[in-house]
Amino acid sequence: MSNKFTSVRMTIDGDHYEILVYPDPALNYKMGKQVDPAAVLAIDEVYFDSSRGLRASADKLKKHFKTEDHAKAALEVLRRGELQLTQEQRMRLTEEKRKQVVMIIAKSYVDPRTSLPHPPVRIEQAMQDARVTIDPFKDASEQTKEILDKIRPIIPLKSERVKLTVRTPAQYAGQAIGVLKGFGEILKEEWGQDGGLSVVLEVPAASQPNLLERLGAVTKGSAQVTLVK
Repeated sequence: MSNKFTSVRMTIDGDHYEILVYPDPALNYKMGKQVDPAAVLAIDEVYFDSSRGLRASADKLKKHFKTEDHAKAALEVLRRGELQLTQEQRMRLTEEKRKQVVMIIAKSYVDPRTSLPHPPVRIEQAMQDARVTIDPFKDASEQTKEILDKIRPIIPLKSERVKLTVRTPAQYAGQAIGVLKGFGEILKEEWGQDGGLSVVLEVPAASQPNLLERLGAVTKGSAQVTLVK
């Protein structure tokens, strides 16, 4: 495979499919940016194995994509498949995400011995000592919760916390519960007969703006959030 391309892969019922794409347009597309799929696909073909040039058969495309048209099936693989990052992309995204995590910790937590924030370099060293692995695609705020558990034995951390009551309509409850669990500790969880969700959540005070932003996005602004006095 040319180093100008990477692939998007997916497996359906044990059958492997992949397409060739341009790395940066494909990454932008997968990150939700407005990108014309035609600018992403390097070749309008679906392969069983692109490195060997094994083109997917018409009967398999018909079975799994409801079309024998390679161009149409390729768009479906692009939409549903997993992008294989280049080494440069993975390193760049991981470093960007690492910096975001460090800044969240530096802004949200203090050294309880001094009541002052830890310098970012100290947080980075603690993450390195704890052998923290950064997921380049996972939200930084959601990763921070797991990372804190790993670095607390290395550096002391304290955060002011607040309790929030969050009410979410039924149609968004499934998405909302995932966001809530990623930001804090759920102290109380109630599901209504209509499928609506009511939660009492404890979160670091500094993470509250990010939580409200994410929650507003997944619930189309319909979530009700109140501070527990």
